Amino acid sequence: MHTPHHGPLQGPLQGPAKALRLAAIGAVITALGAGFAYAAGWIGAPALTPQRIIDTFEALAGHHPGYRKNHAKGLCVSGYFQSSGQAASLSSARVFSQPQVPVIGRFAIGGANPFAPDTAVSVRSLALQLSSDDGQVWRTGMNNPPVLAVSTPEGFYQQVLASAPDPATGKPDPAKLQAFFAAHPESLAFRQWAASYRASDSFASTAYHSINAFKLIDADGKARPVRWTLEPQTPFAALPAQVDDRQFLQHDLAQRLAHGPLRWTLRLTLAEPGDPVDDPARPWPVERRSLDAGTLVLTQVDAPEQGACRDLNFDPLILPNGIEASADPILAARSAAYSVSFNRRSHEALSEGAQP
Repeated sequence: MHTPHHGPLQGPLQGPAKALRLAAIGAVITALGAGFAYAAGWIGAPALTPQRIIDTFEALAGHHPGYRKNHAKGLCVSGYFQSSGQAASLSSARVFSQPQVPVIGRFAIGGANPFAPDTAVSVRSLALQLSSDDGQVWRTGMNNPPVLAVSTPEGFYQQVLASAPDPATGKPDPAKLQAFFAAHPESLAFRQWAASYRASDSFASTAYHSINAFKLIDADGKARPVRWTLEPQTPFAALPAQVDDRQFLQHDLAQRLAHGPLRWTLRLTLAEPGDPVDDPARPWPVERRSLDAGTLVLTQVDAPEQGACRDLNFDPLILPNGIEASADPILAARSAAYSVSFNRRSHEALSEGAQP
């Protein structure tokens, strides 16, 4: 996905809308990345244990036992992946040659509050488990931003501190965000995305990105760095300015699936030598080769938190033969974070908290 260049974001944000825009971007950052900081061993400060980091986020969002510690509000879906065969020569993973692969998935919004209104958060996610007929499993967690604001877990921790809500306003402090962005010029592509992002009216018309790079491994052992995107086949329509239904996206998805399957094209983008394959903050040039690896077809939705996806940890490092992780340090941090989150919620009873 190309991130267009908008002049005002080349330098410090200015003008009367600066504070509002920074607060909105800060909210996106918080919702997108809370999970990345849970496993704090890679941050470097001994005091920042995984337990303490989880406690910090739960203190900000409220303690919601039994729910995921980020992307807490979601619902389970199921369907299948229909391979096009175009990626079979690039990866020995069976999912790219098997005609139809069963899929369990989960749509969610960012953040740790399972009772937030669906449209209150800009970040949307889709996590999938594809189980091929050779016993291999591929799990992937994707988000609507195509890039992150930072390149390292250490940078992300600084981002978390900068985007923490001000107790007086309940929103991030624009001055702290301004200082963070000034200290992290690698956030430019993310800021451009956040400034130009237009929310669609449905999970079904949203694109979802791997953000991190991986490697396709062919039958001869040759590796090719890749990122992927699920491109919606549902036409875009803008989210209404006023939405009163707190379950707007969930209700919309159920209604659409009641009328028939929903489809996305799985597009694989291949890096070329010199491309930043280990840096999730840097987009690749738009002219990079890409291919249609197949179609994700979702056919039904289950009850929120009670479907087949409930007990799945969508660890992005659970990969089949033929797909390997890149050396992106945030990818490793995501995997550790998901493990800590899963272990904590698996020991908790699901709370039935009142809608705030």
